[in-house]
Amino acid sequence: MISVLVVEDDPVAGEAHEMYVNRVDGFEVAGRARTGQDALRFLDHTQVDLVLLDLRLPDMDGLAVARALRNAGSNADVIAVTSARDLKVVRASVASGVVQYLLKPFTFAAMREKLEHYARFRQSLGHDREASGQSEIDRAFSTLRGVDRASLPKGMGEETLAAVVSALRAHREGAAAGAVGELAGVSRVTARRYLEYLVDNGMARRDPRYGGVGRPEMFYSWAGQHG
Repeated sequence: MISVLVVEDDPVAGEAHEMYVNRVDGFEVAGRARTGQDALRFLDHTQVDLVLLDLRLPDMDGLAVARALRNAGSNADVIAVTSARDLKVVRASVASGVVQYLLKPFTFAAMREKLEHYARFRQSLGHDREASGQSEIDRAFSTLRGVDRASLPKGMGEETLAAVVSALRAHREGAAAGAVGELAGVSRVTARRYLEYLVDNGMARRDPRYGGVGRPEMFYSWAGQHG
């Protein structure tokens, strides 16, 4: 389980954020704090994996909290949860160690997506070994961003991608390209192309499965359902 500290001064928003986090598989809220000092005191005696950090706290700037965590040697990652749209703030957030930026107001689906991307990122870098090369490191960081629909390869469309993603997620134990394509309403060849795109971007996994004599069949599974 990925443990989370919710830092939010508004009690209603804080309760909603806690509820959202606990609804995502693989995550649990370890505590809530309403001020920066409360957050730092909590983290001084309780280790968490992730901090959902409001940047506008009543006692101190949220980014000061993030920097204090780094100065204290904390390994907790930070997702900024804020209404601040100033790009200077966004840039400062990156410099302060923030790994994701979630704008208020947001839906449960938006938070779930951020958390699932973060879970895949942790999983991709959670092995005690050296990376095989630049491509593996690039794939690991790409999981934080998810699929960039603005830069889809030529001949691929957003609607088909969304249909393939939906079909893949419906097969919780994984499925071959043919089964995904049937549910998505596209051919097996088309489904395979989109599935391979998702694999390349860290959004899906590809595993050979042996069902009998001959070559194994490739099964695909949605990476966000693990970790």
